Amino acid sequence: MRCLFALSATLLAGACSTGAATHATIDPAPEARQQRDAALASAIVWVPPTTPVSKLDLATNAASDGRFSPDAPLRCRFRLDEVGGTTPKFYCELADGERVKIKYGLGNPELPAEVAALRLLTALGFPADRMFVVGGVDCEGCPRFPFQALRCYQNTGSLAACFFGGIDERTVQRFDFAVVERRLDGRVIESYEDEGWAWFELDRIDPARGGSPRPHVDAFRLMARLLGHWDNKSPNQRLVCPPAAERPGGACAGPFAIMQDLGATFGPLKIDLHNWARDRIWKDPSTCTISMEHMPWGGGTFPETRISEAGRLLLAGLLEQLSVSQLRALFDGARVPTHDQVAAPARSADAWISAFLDKVAQIKSGGPCP
Repeated sequence: MRCLFALSATLLAGACSTGAATHATIDPAPEARQQRDAALASAIVWVPPTTPVSKLDLATNAASDGRFSPDAPLRCRFRLDEVGGTTPKFYCELADGERVKIKYGLGNPELPAEVAALRLLTALGFPADRMFVVGGVDCEGCPRFPFQALRCYQNTGSLAACFFGGIDERTVQRFDFAVVERRLDGRVIESYEDEGWAWFELDRIDPARGGSPRPHVDAFRLMARLLGHWDNKSPNQRLVCPPAAERPGGACAGPFAIMQDLGATFGPLKIDLHNWARDRIWKDPSTCTISMEHMPWGGGTFPETRISEAGRLLLAGLLEQLSVSQLRALFDGARVPTHDQVAAPARSADAWISAFLDKVAQIKSGGPCP
């Protein structure tokens, strides 16, 4: 009983931890800081979609190489790799050696939220990670509760205490409700671990240094506002240098500034149709002012901002290309309506489509922005 109590306390401590390091006393190396500052100044937030928005199928696992199917289980081997946050997850190795992150859990609202948000961002030309729906995961060597076991191991360093009986790859655990995360290819640019970037730092993007012009940045901000990306602490965004953009000495020509960890979207209570539908895009439509100050954490790192007319028109032009059938495919494919909802309307794709189209109408009716 004493051992069980100690283990429970350890797991509780791990679960209550935010997993974020305190960086107030960190003094990063000047070279790393300079490289990160240069990357932020030259960051790209949007690129014109190679496929017309109206032609995209948002129901499928695009760019999955055919390995991830919503109708078939995925088999992989458990990895004893560190995980953070509070959403159940673990790393798994595919047959070809690729390491992917598995997020799982019936009733977990972050799974459909991330799938829908990332598919939408990618379709509109905003660089982002990929999230794939699969028909379950068969994990070789997984304990019954892998996330809790991993957090226990991270807090105690005791494999015996946290993985009862050790890790046996002959044992296969099935996770029926799961998604696969594949990160955007490239090197993470940071001067300390999990640095990311804050939304108020976007003002440092400089077109003269190769960064996105103001309309692209404003469309990016407005897209975050549409999604309701209130959990926008710095680690929930990152700078990525694509392989083709690598330059000697750690420099990067055209790094991407992207949103990540988008589970707290379509809310603010995560896949919360009632509040998402009520939330208005503009704080002040006449000045095209947006804000997240009324959301959890007072908007986090997202400051009150005025959107330029060119930025408003850019995003509006992208969004209005999406058809009703595409939006139905988006929400159904991400399993948004099948998520365990209290209100009956939220279990209908039609209600989500209506709320989405209303937000597009709000963006289109704003302005003209000063």
